[in-house]
Amino acid sequence: MRIFLAEDETAIAGFLKEGLEEEGFAVDLATNGREALEMAMANLNEYDIILLDWMMPGVSGIEICRNIRKENKAIPVIFLTAKDTVDDTVFGLEAGANDYLKKPFAFEELLARIRVLLRNKTGEQNIFESGNILLNAEAHQVTKNGQAVELTQKEFALLEYLLRNKGKVCRRTRIIEKIWDIHFDKDTSVIDVFINALRKKLDTKDRESFIQTIRGVGYRVNDN
Repeated sequence: MRIFLAEDETAIAGFLKEGLEEEGFAVDLATNGREALEMAMANLNEYDIILLDWMMPGVSGIEICRNIRKENKAIPVIFLTAKDTVDDTVFGLEAGANDYLKKPFAFEELLARIRVLLRNKTGEQNIFESGNILLNAEAHQVTKNGQAVELTQKEFALLEYLLRNKGKVCRRTRIIEKIWDIHFDKDTSVIDVFINALRKKLDTKDRESFIQTIRGVGYRVNDN
């Protein structure tokens, strides 16, 4: 999942970005209003959720939210702000936000609200499987034949992405953008290291790998 974060307070921005990335999200960060507006509008369809600070230099979060809503009615938006009156909350929601979190807040609460909005956005399930492999996205757990398997954050994020797109070819460039939050034109070899790690931990000897290599394109997970 890819998150856009607009926050002008350096310490808060760094803390949130690091925490969200540790939870497996890819995070794009803007630290002023004009940069946030440009980045959000240029990549709007790439983001799964947007976190907006209300008061930023240049352009306010309210104005950014209104511009987002002109182009995309569905993407979830959460305001992060020190404004705390009922009128402020109503004003923010009427501008198009889905949720409103008052500073200071606990990171766990933000994470919970993000997950609720992501579930509501797609109505998607949180449990995915391929043969004897089962992934519970909400519990952040993977099992093989009912036994827990320990994965790193990136391994888990890669497996979740493949399973969410089961039956589809996941292109290497798309994987690197979604999971590593970087844009590679040619060299995406880092993916091979993590695919091999998943295969070692999750494949069984009596069948071919559940992750199919589509040569020159990417990978695909099928029902096995």
